[in-house]
Amino acid sequence: MSAVLEDVVSGLPVLAAARGQALTAGLPHAGGLTPRDAWALVQQGHAVLVDVRSAEERKFVGHVPGSVHVAWATGTALTRNPRFVRELEAKVPKDAVVLLLCRSGKRSALAAEAAAKAGFENAFNVLEGFEGELDAQQQRGHADGWRHHGLPWVQD
Repeated sequence: MSAVLEDVVSGLPVLAAARGQALTAGLPHAGGLTPRDAWALVQQGHAVLVDVRSAEERKFVGHVPGSVHVAWATGTALTRNPRFVRELEAKVPKDAVVLLLCRSGKRSALAAEAAAKAGFENAFNVLEGFEGELDAQQQRGHADGWRHHGLPWVQD
């Protein structure tokens, strides 16, 4: 990591804490952030939010305004996008703080791992995702997730 970027990351306690937890847990990426923390970093200009959901999910479920889209998987079968890293590299500088968001936080964790392996040293997973986990009624958005927390989103 460059000295300048290291200063930025270490100067942001939420990133330093996430990185520390990731090291302790042995995560293959920089760590995980809550949706609220992720949005605060984006709003302050400290990070880039990358939505890794499919184009269909973004269109029909909604998306975060200003987020960058690089699908981890495509289509209704969610077929893994073999160009994910190349597309990410084309849209986001490798030295950026990258916050990856999916539906529940699972695909974005895999995307953060792939990004880290490709040299993105500050690839963080947005925990809970856009819609959150399934609840007892097999529905999302009632207990956690970006939308549940009332964070900005739009729908086509």
